[in-house]
Amino acid sequence: MPAFNYRQHWYRRAQLTTRAVPAQVENWLFDTSSLTARLIQRYGQSFNVQLLSQTRQRMNAEEKSAMNLFDNQAALQREVLLCDNKTPLVYARTVIPLSTLSGPLRRYAHLGERPLGAILFADRTMRRGEVEVTSSLPQHCVDSVQALSQTSKTVWGRRSVFRVSDKPLLVSEYFLPTLFRVSDRESVNPHFR
Repeated sequence: MPAFNYRQHWYRRAQLTTRAVPAQVENWLFDTSSLTARLIQRYGQSFNVQLLSQTRQRMNAEEKSAMNLFDNQAALQREVLLCDNKTPLVYARTVIPLSTLSGPLRRYAHLGERPLGAILFADRTMRRGEVEVTSSLPQHCVDSVQALSQTSKTVWGRRSVFRVSDKPLLVSEYFLPTLFRVSDRESVNPHFR
């Protein structure tokens, strides 16, 4: 899989006044609860994680800046699809500096197809930084999720720096158009419309 070098423009919530964010998308972008828990509540047993890649690479300048890191260290970079059966709903990318993966935090390096959110939100030391959003999908994501090359819809994403035991990791999540399709499940549970 190619390196993730596409530079994106990220905005804080206060900077979005001139950008039209659809209400149904905004509900997901700024939800501070566990995305994993919300998807499990919505999709039940059909929710699953598809691991696309997990590699060690050097962080790019944007990733280092987001985490306030200045050295040129390597990181574990994990890319997954959060799915309803085989239908991708969310493309997620996690960047964990290798310096974060020490002691008990090594468990974050061995998730496989388990959802990161289940472990992250259960960690009592976890603190989440401010959510930033983007409306541009990185080309790398389009290459990973072939169905996206056939859509003209805007794909909104968010990122946050999480700190576990005061050590950073960067999580970016892109909400795919399939997440917003009206389904029978949504009719039964209108809370997540």
